[in-house]
Amino acid sequence: MYGFLIAVIAIIAVMLCVIILIQSGKGGGLAASFGGASSSTDSFVGGRQAATALTKMTWIGGAAFLVVALVLAVLSSRPQAAPESILREGLGTQPVLPDAPPSLLEAPAEGAPPPAEGAGEPGAGEEGRGSGDGSGGN
Repeated sequence: MYGFLIAVIAIIAVMLCVIILIQSGKGGGLAASFGGASSSTDSFVGGRQAATALTKMTWIGGAAFLVVALVLAVLSSRPQAAPESILREGLGTQPVLPDAPPSLLEAPAEGAPPPAEGAGEPGAGEEGRGSGDGSGGN
């Protein structure tokens, strides 16, 4: 419905542009409307003149444009569903992840000898490097 109304208002807008550009000018411009021709209220609003088909179509098109715009404004202000956070979407179910491959540090390669005792521990093999007191052995 919303997309249909957007299409309708776009068609009405294009038709209004074409209808307004087809109409001939009334003459006089702004100066004639504000006291150039006469000072009566009839000249301010355009006077009594025969309404042509293009003038009627302009009024009808303008009214239709305003009505459809009002309906679209009302439709767009109403939420379709209760707003929900996308962060909460994944809380209900945990995604199923494949098992991670074994770590290269923990699992020995096939055919390789097991690691030497203490080789994987931090600080192993540092006994002959210094006293460990931070003096640098000097």
